[in-house]
Amino acid sequence: MLAIAMLVYGMFAAKQIPVDVFPDFAPVQVIVQTEAPGFAPEEVESLVTLPLETALNGTPNVKVVRSISTVGLSVVTLIFNDGNNVFTARQLVAERLQSARNKLPDGIEQPVLMPISTAVGDILKVGMVSSTGATSLMDLRTIANWTVRMRLMSVAGVSNVVVYGGEQKQYQVLVNPTALKDYGLTLQQVIDAARQSNSNAAGGFLRTADEEYLIRGIGRAASVDDISRTAISERNGLAVTIGNVAKVQIGPAFQIGDAIVNGKRGIILNVAKQPWANTLETSYAVERALKELQTSFPKDVQLVYTFRQGDFIEVAIRNMIEALALGAILVVVILFLFLQNWRTVLISLTAIPLSLL
Repeated sequence: MLAIAMLVYGMFAAKQIPVDVFPDFAPVQVIVQTEAPGFAPEEVESLVTLPLETALNGTPNVKVVRSISTVGLSVVTLIFNDGNNVFTARQLVAERLQSARNKLPDGIEQPVLMPISTAVGDILKVGMVSSTGATSLMDLRTIANWTVRMRLMSVAGVSNVVVYGGEQKQYQVLVNPTALKDYGLTLQQVIDAARQSNSNAAGGFLRTADEEYLIRGIGRAASVDDISRTAISERNGLAVTIGNVAKVQIGPAFQIGDAIVNGKRGIILNVAKQPWANTLETSYAVERALKELQTSFPKDVQLVYTFRQGDFIEVAIRNMIEALALGAILVVVILFLFLQNWRTVLISLTAIPLSLL
């Protein structure tokens, strides 16, 4: 009866045991990333990375502080002593960052903590490509950013989804310097007009005897024409608009790098899991979410799995099961040939799997 109870519990535990390609060998670490658009590596090092390192040095239980300064980007990595809790470490770093933000120059984005992940956390790389070219790279990137990524980030166990390739959609205001000079305007006036006009304003309430109305000022731009008609200044009783001094269009952002899927330009989504998440369960959940989303894609958009960490696990488990089955057959044959007693063979065949479970 004890053996039967252990058999049942062992089979249940075998199905629940976490399985991964490699153990999580990376130490507890917190990565701080800061964007500095247009800054050279030397400026990023002196104006961004150095103040952040100075503020983060001395954080309790920090063993090593490393940094990388590149074009427009600063990455500071803090490695903590073994045994520390990653959530406590992130809280300590976030508190230190509060004092460092005021030391950064204008034009620098706020430092952010990167999502918790592991050295082998990339579980899926999924390509999006148009089979006929009917869906543009800009539309593919828009679908990936605002539909696919947001849906996958809600899947339990997913730490981050990074999108590569395609063309990021922008509303671009291409200013004509000659027109600026003719109207006596500056570039800063155009920037301020575009920024301030693209917003809605609250106007309170209007109450009558039996009704109440919400008052709003609708000013958020919804099209290229809305931006073009935005007023900058006034000349001789007439409004000078952005369209008078600039060409407003929808265009791709400045692109660094690209993604190729089966020889065609496309999108790559890199899905990373949380350290404590089960690789197979998370992969299955992501694949189910992608299958649901694909019904809403344009017909020419295809999903291509370029990398799947779960394949290695499934092959390893299948090979192990085949090896165990072959070993069990060999044990039966050898024991019966040497012992020629079915009771002794049965005892051995029950003891071996029971000990494994």
